[in-house]
Amino acid sequence: MVKIEQYTLKFLKDLSVNNNREWFYANKESYMNARRNFESFVQELIVRLSDEDKTLRGIEAGSCIFRINRDIRFSADKSPYKTNMGALMIRGGRKNIHRFAGYYIHIEPGESLTAGGAYMPPNEWLNAIREKIIENPAEFLKITGNRDFINRFGTIDGEKLKKVPRGFDPHHPQAELIKYKSYLASRAYSDKDVVSQGFFESVLNDFLAMKPLNDFLNGCN
Repeated sequence: MVKIEQYTLKFLKDLSVNNNREWFYANKESYMNARRNFESFVQELIVRLSDEDKTLRGIEAGSCIFRINRDIRFSADKSPYKTNMGALMIRGGRKNIHRFAGYYIHIEPGESLTAGGAYMPPNEWLNAIREKIIENPAEFLKITGNRDFINRFGTIDGEKLKKVPRGFDPHHPQAELIKYKSYLASRAYSDKDVVSQGFFESVLNDFLAMKPLNDFLNGCN
């Protein structure tokens, strides 16, 4: 069974205290080992997920994994590298982060998580989601009220508006739900969890539990 190895977490932890190009290039082999480990993990997730989510068929892990280099052009933090490895398994790969709901895994010492849903969808899609929730709240509430969903993720997460958006009834029973600007579900993992033998199956089952939410959100596209 593919797993996240201890050396992958160690590399990321070492990088967090040596975030400079000189150290990175001196430890390029350690980075490549960690990258290969993460890529194998993600590829197996895609293979297993695509049995249930046909939109993932044929996608390669390389198109889903985010670059480790940071974009520092407009950032006060000039650290050149991210201290995590992340992948978004989504129709067409990570470039479609704002087009479709997908499945995200984030590996970072002390900050690892799984997540899914629609992240900052553009206005047309966002308003379509809000309208679908208003028109068919029972479907959305059934998904987010499922016992397995609640046990894994708690409630829907994401940045919210302070007021109900213009054009929507502020007194609607689902007014709080249509304030969201993203519709996300997430679950945190400890470092011990991440390197355990059972982590892969736990992540896979998280994503399978997210699929009905993703299907609802993608149905608004």
